[in-house]
Amino acid sequence: MIAKIGRSGNLYGALAYNQLKVENENGQILSGNKMIETASGHYTVAQLAQSFAPYLIANRNTEKHTLHISLNPDPKDKVSDDRYREMAEEYMRGMGYGQQPFVVFKHTDIDRSHIHIVSVCVDEQGKKIPDSFEKMRSMNVCRELEKKHGLIPATDKEYRQNDKVFRPVDYRSGDVKSQIASVVRHLPNYYQFQTLGEYNALLSLFNVTTEKVQGELKGKMKQGLLYIPLNAKGERAGHPFKASLFGKNAGLPTLELHYAKCKEILKEHPAMPTVKVAVTIALKSTNDEQAFKKQLGEQGINVVARRNDTGRIYGITFIDHNSKTVWNGSRLGKELSANIFNDYWNNNIAPKIKEPVEVQAKISTSGDRDLPAEEPHHLFDFLNTTEKHEDGLIEALSLLPEAKGEDYEEQDFVNKKKRKKTR
Repeated sequence: MIAKIGRSGNLYGALAYNQLKVENENGQILSGNKMIETASGHYTVAQLAQSFAPYLIANRNTEKHTLHISLNPDPKDKVSDDRYREMAEEYMRGMGYGQQPFVVFKHTDIDRSHIHIVSVCVDEQGKKIPDSFEKMRSMNVCRELEKKHGLIPATDKEYRQNDKVFRPVDYRSGDVKSQIASVVRHLPNYYQFQTLGEYNALLSLFNVTTEKVQGELKGKMKQGLLYIPLNAKGERAGHPFKASLFGKNAGLPTLELHYAKCKEILKEHPAMPTVKVAVTIALKSTNDEQAFKKQLGEQGINVVARRNDTGRIYGITFIDHNSKTVWNGSRLGKELSANIFNDYWNNNIAPKIKEPVEVQAKISTSGDRDLPAEEPHHLFDFLNTTEKHEDGLIEALSLLPEAKGEDYEEQDFVNKKKRKKTR
């Protein structure tokens, strides 16, 4: 189980964020401690806030007085509501907040249920409750709860590996913004790419695309990005989201810095010749697009071909999950540009490629079986264990489920409230 502790000076925002989940039938209030009860059992944000008012009035000088804690069991753990209530009480006692008022919300809007606890960290006299070594104490409490309630330990090797998984966006499952956030806020930390086109090729594996937009603001031209969910066919499947919703890392200025950095890194990257050899061999030893993609997919390389409305291939990109690098075809060589693949797959014009000596040797002997075997990072075990789309795109990628949490959503909710108040 993983615990996250957030602190802020906005009690109303934390309560409103969770209560909105309840009102949208994506959550429920499980329990409360020292909370004023209502006759109906239903609450408004104002009613919930009343229980914390005496503590905030007494507060002396603690700016970030509000605690917003989430407890996240492993997705494989099946935890009942009663067990969640026990765990929440035991966690708060273990952290020194057992005598504080707190309310426990259960969230069910993503594929794993989890709970959020809202409380305050100042006592009835207005003094701040000590929080020294908080992270270490939280980890120890979580380990104790795992043992007591038979939960999968977060320190297990299998859990750690499965915890870092890229997962394609599924527009049908709801909470699309959170799903996109889990991809775009972290993808540049793992992969190296040099252009927006290469970035889009990578995003397409996760059912996302991005578009550059520009307009005039106060007499100056401004540029930005929109992120759009896609369906399995690569078609738009929802409304666009501004990059600013996902933080600076998803925005155009940060990505352009990433392009420049990667351009230098990829100039003499050791993966380039390996990828080029693999692509060349696959092109020479297959007769159609599906077989080509299948052969490279078995080596951990995805192929993204971009077509116009008439079906002409105008771009082709190779994504090597072993080295976590993205290569436009023409960057590997003119003989691997989009025109070559369009002529071969659409017009049945076989490519005339002058292979390097080592490639000729490999093709003449045993196809691609003699390619240097490179052990992929464990994050990419899915390459050999999961199903793939017909066009060869990997279907079950994954990335840091904890990044799918609602922290950024809560902040976005608070920011909207502030903007409304300002107006």
